[in-house]
Amino acid sequence: MLKKIQKYFLRKLTDKNLKNRDISKLNESLKTLGFLVDEDLFNDFEKLYAVSEKMGLQRKDVRIFTFMRVRKKLPSLRQNQINNKHFTWKGEIHNQNANEFLGVKFDVLVGYYNGKNEFLDLMMSASKAKFKVGFSDTDDRLSDLLINVNPLNINQFSQELIKYLKVLNKI
Repeated sequence: MLKKIQKYFLRKLTDKNLKNRDISKLNESLKTLGFLVDEDLFNDFEKLYAVSEKMGLQRKDVRIFTFMRVRKKLPSLRQNQINNKHFTWKGEIHNQNANEFLGVKFDVLVGYYNGKNEFLDLMMSASKAKFKVGFSDTDDRLSDLLINVNPLNINQFSQELIKYLKVLNKI
């Protein structure tokens, strides 16, 4: 029962964040890049850094933050990770590093997850990123650009992302 209430509040907060989104700087060029990644789906972060290098970005201009669903409360030394235990039943995020990541005004934020994930959907909607990219099977309201490729095929994703960012004059 508590999980249903939590999902309800997560969806409600996501909708609220989408209504309050500032899209005035949507067309700025790419200088900073963020990745919000589902670790259950993908965890080879060096490949994500390689994608950013193809766009002409340095490693310092790229940040990766991950989400991992846990069943038990396990300690983690990773600072750039959040799990479902960091969300209250009201959908509030109790992770300082996650809140800092969401407050960064990335020029482009890539939601590297597929399907429905209320936790990552909330984080995508709460992000202050100027331009958001997601996959075609996620909530289309969250992203300005949807890419229809398999997230496990990083090479194809990289080609498509770079192609569309060039078309949009971001790179």
